[in-house]
Amino acid sequence: MGNPGHAGQYVPLQAGVKIYLPKSLPPEPAVTNSDEYVAALTKAERNLGRLDAIAETLPNADLFVYMYVRKEAVLSSQIEGTQSTLVDLLQYEAGAEPSSTEQDVGEVANYVAALNLGLERLDHGARVDLDLIRDVHRELLAGGHGGERLPGVFRNEQVWIGYERCPIEEADFVPPPPGEVARLMGDLEMFANSESKIPLLTRAGLLHFQFETIHPFFNGNGRVGRMLITLFLTRERALRRPLLYLSHHFRQRRDEYTGRLQAVRDEGDWEGWLTFFLEGVATVSSEATTTAHQIAQLRETHRREIPKLMGGRAGKALTLLEHLFAKPIVSVNEVRRITASSFPTANSLVDGLESLGILREVTGQRHFRRFAYKPYIDILNDSPDPAPSSNPDPGNPSPASA
Repeated sequence: MGNPGHAGQYVPLQAGVKIYLPKSLPPEPAVTNSDEYVAALTKAERNLGRLDAIAETLPNADLFVYMYVRKEAVLSSQIEGTQSTLVDLLQYEAGAEPSSTEQDVGEVANYVAALNLGLERLDHGARVDLDLIRDVHRELLAGGHGGERLPGVFRNEQVWIGYERCPIEEADFVPPPPGEVARLMGDLEMFANSESKIPLLTRAGLLHFQFETIHPFFNGNGRVGRMLITLFLTRERALRRPLLYLSHHFRQRRDEYTGRLQAVRDEGDWEGWLTFFLEGVATVSSEATTTAHQIAQLRETHRREIPKLMGGRAGKALTLLEHLFAKPIVSVNEVRRITASSFPTANSLVDGLESLGILREVTGQRHFRRFAYKPYIDILNDSPDPAPSSNPDPGNPSPASA
């Protein structure tokens, strides 16, 4: 289990309220290598290695990354309470009207932009440092919900986590006071960029716990904390391509996720949290590997079917097919541009791909119609639409009291 005080300590703030001050990383004494933890680490490393290998065999791995980033943006934002789906996001990016509110889908689009900003900065040699974290947070909240609460700036007031509008006395957890945030985040930055014999996946789990415990921003902590996992592992070359996203695991086992984090604070149970985290890495890596296989198989199946069934239109149809793996929602006018065709020819191509079950009209309108590469989206969109939740994500703290 662990020992109380292993990860930090509670300090009185006011009558009936204690704040939590985490210790600097790495844990001292070191985390015990229990059988469960070692088994989880071994499986996580093996599955992550398989994902890394399969990604390199895809005909265009960049397109797989492009869509997987969007899948993560949807799942991570759904944890926060947004109702947007993958199709909503793709329609929004294609210029069509999404079925969810514009604010919801805009927040998901911001997540894509923020994660891509972080990944681009890493490509140019940046470290996972405080500047990167603040810039990612600023991009995440640009013009969206919570954007008025100091985007890109560490919080300057006390926050707490609990049910909506709860008083601090009834909070589930009270993070460190604002005066400690800069110091604690400086310690986190040092740990993220220092040499260590701790396995990379374990370090990622330690970083995520520490970030969520510090809760450095007024809003968006959960989303940035989940991005931090991918950014750190990409920077450390655990993956050649950014394909590991744990939002699906955290969403499916949400109560256990929050419980494991709290058990570290209350009981010093690092092993329980890290085992849970590593199980998520193993599961999500395996699922992503399966998805990559399915997408590769789908591509080959449709590349075989199109020449057999579309005759003289096959060449242009195959050109369109390759485009659909990057942007799977198109209009007839876009098909005309992509294939350098006349409008009647583009319309015929869409009709032909509809008859093959490759495209499906998604707007339900007579004009300004959009068509989706439905089989491809179905492979990626393997989770049901979210239901409204009354339990706020730990990434969104309750507002500070006067």
